[in-house]
Amino acid sequence: MASKATAAGRRVYIAPFDIRLPYRDEADAAVEMVVQPDIAVICDPSKLDEKGYRGAPDWIIEILFPTTAAKDQIRRRALYERHGVREYWLVHPTDRVLLMYRLGTDGYGKPDILPTVGSCTPTAIPDLVID
Repeated sequence: MASKATAAGRRVYIAPFDIRLPYRDEADAAVEMVVQPDIAVICDPSKLDEKGYRGAPDWIIEILFPTTAAKDQIRRRALYERHGVREYWLVHPTDRVLLMYRLGTDGYGKPDILPTVGSCTPTAIPDLVID
């Protein structure tokens, strides 16, 4: 389990790190949806255990590659939206584009699309600026 401590108890986890997304309150043994995003930021350490994390992380970042782009942009986006991931970023290294999905009352909606130059701030951690 690779992680890096951040301010206010937040932790950054990089793959491989299991995130279990239960549909309801089923027991851990019954949770069928387990994902390993490229980067996950956890703000609620109470859901961490020896198996990884149970529930929706506050922020997930996926790096788009040709072999995973469709899965990340379509299936994973819908999955993370359904489970309540507050912020979902897709980084396209070849095109140097960042798509920022933020969970609102009507789901993710349209993403903010930014070049991968300059700085930006995640909604999940408003005191963090990324250059």
